[in-house]
Amino acid sequence: MTVLVCNDVPPAIRGHLKRWFIEPKPNVFIGTLNVRTHRKVMDFILRNATKEFGLLVISSAPNCQGYQVERIGPEGKLGRIGIELSGIPLIAESWIDPDNQPF
Repeated sequence: MTVLVCNDVPPAIRGHLKRWFIEPKPNVFIGTLNVRTHRKVMDFILRNATKEFGLLVISSAPNCQGYQVERIGPEGKLGRIGIELSGIPLIAESWIDPDNQPF
């Protein structure tokens, strides 16, 4: 299963995504793709994305969590940063001590 959460989606990309995904809410796409189709869809998105376009991809993966998280585009206005600690993907919102950041 793959879940895409998009920001500022150009109409060409949105129409392309509707071929393989359902859109239960605006700019949220959910579907099940094989590896080849997933790669081709992601390549299309990267080729046609604008600088403002942001994408969060959560997809099934053969790891201990059962999923992987990918972020494409700007980190966002809220200052959230995607990091990985000990093989676990996390979204960091803020740090109490900026000198104690793990990255």
